[in-house]
Amino acid sequence: MKTIICEMNCSKYLFEDDKQLNITADHIEVGDPANLDFIIGDLNANNSTLIEGVTEPEDWYGCKYNYVNDAWELCPDWVDPRIEQSV
Repeated sequence: MKTIICEMNCSKYLFEDDKQLNITADHIEVGDPANLDFIIGDLNANNSTLIEGVTEPEDWYGCKYNYVNDAWELCPDWVDPRIEQSV
């Protein structure tokens, strides 16, 4: 697996090893260049890092984990967006 982390080490995306990624100065292209799956517009070569060879946590969800010193750490401020919060 591979993950893209932001400058604060937050794991934003997790991909299979064979998923093609093209990290540019403006954005990140995901998938076959001839037929992209999607473009990540808020991350690029200047504000993110691609880390390969990671093991996926069983309960991984975008922004739930930080990746620091070759290890996953639960983000202390993470709130599950799938659970409705009372106001």
